[in-house]
Amino acid sequence: MTLLLTRGDLETVLTPDTCLDALRDGFRNADGGPIAGQRVRTDLPFPGTATALIPGLLPGVPAYTVKVNAKFPAARPALRGVICLHSGTDGELLALMDSATVTAWRTGLAAALGTHLLAGRGEAVGVIGAGAQAELMVRGLAVLRPRGALVVHDTSADRAARFAARHGGRVLSSAARIATAADIVLSATWSRQPLLRLADTRPGQHFTSLGVDEPGKAELAADLLDASVVVVDDRPSAVSMGVLAEGGTAAATLAEVVRGDHPGRTSDTDRTVYAPVGLPWQDLAVAWTAYRRAEREGIGQRVDLLA
Repeated sequence: MTLLLTRGDLETVLTPDTCLDALRDGFRNADGGPIAGQRVRTDLPFPGTATALIPGLLPGVPAYTVKVNAKFPAARPALRGVICLHSGTDGELLALMDSATVTAWRTGLAAALGTHLLAGRGEAVGVIGAGAQAELMVRGLAVLRPRGALVVHDTSADRAARFAARHGGRVLSSAARIATAADIVLSATWSRQPLLRLADTRPGQHFTSLGVDEPGKAELAADLLDASVVVVDDRPSAVSMGVLAEGGTAAATLAEVVRGDHPGRTSDTDRTVYAPVGLPWQDLAVAWTAYRRAEREGIGQRVDLLA
């Protein structure tokens, strides 16, 4: 039998604190896995792309994930797909779940963890791109540290206003104004041109950039990256399709920072950047957390796909 978990089911069983714990453990241990995760992406003869992440593996978890996503930037939601959770014993399809929800949770909360570990003492938060991933970044960050004022910018004024209302913030008219007002800047957009340059920023700020997860996308200009301590989730992925595709180097991976192998920020005046691409094991960390609680509490629908 396969457990079907919808977005509503997932939002019932997932909590930021349990997912943050699973992701933190994953960053500590995932590098020791014997098989590297792979990301396969292709353009389509339609206005979108298809991406698969395989396999999601973590030491100690007797299962693996396969994720298949479609990304259509003009659609709402822009990301649609499924995550298949398979038994590591016999390949049984244990669960089939909405990938947009799992992706938002694992991406946003892993970014919140990276932000917390790299940001300085400032508490004012700025959001550029008020979508699902920004929502989870803000929620996760609230679990990890005190938050001060919140400012929001989005290409949709209505979306920015709704986000600001949910989180007690205010809307600003541009990305540059966000950088002026905030100590911590969280961006998650579809931009293919830099939204912020070095001149828009000041020493001591932190920037988390989630939008650079495919070739050609850009949120932070090269001069800002060159002046910052840059941390990524995976160096080869950052070079092939992420923030380092146009050059530059990463000071560390987030796993190295989590384990204490690299200090991350070393002074109050450092500019720091966390710019992940997203890794298959992160899907497993959240999917396994959701599956185990859904099993315990009888949430979701069971179907026999082999009937």
